[in-house]
Amino acid sequence: QVQLVESGGGLVQPGGSLRLSCAASEFTLSRYVMSWYRQAPGKERELVATISSSGTSTNVADSVKDRFTISRDNPKNMVYLQMNSLKPEDTAVYYCKAAWGFQVYWGQGTQVTVSS
Repeated sequence: QVQLVESGGGLVQPGGSLRLSCAASEFTLSRYVMSWYRQAPGKERELVATISSSGTSTNVADSVKDRFTISRDNPKNMVYLQMNSLKPEDTAVYYCKAAWGFQVYWGQGTQVTVSS
């Protein structure tokens, strides 16, 4: 079954760090543009970061610039989101997305809560 599975979320204090992982099963990520999105309660889902299929190009939202880094390991079929200097407003469910032409896959999400 084709799926994306996120992991690495949890509860962290403000200023802390987390690394989210996204693993693909039953398909190869290397041809897909990969993105991380997040959705906070009562808000729309927003794009956090995107990485090209080769990993040579990345973009991150202004709200997380200089704090979050997206990366990928194509041989391992994995994508990561390193989150540093976390703030309470980063609290959300984080989703991994794979896109290639008309093929789009979403993970089920992982909860990140930033609170003291």
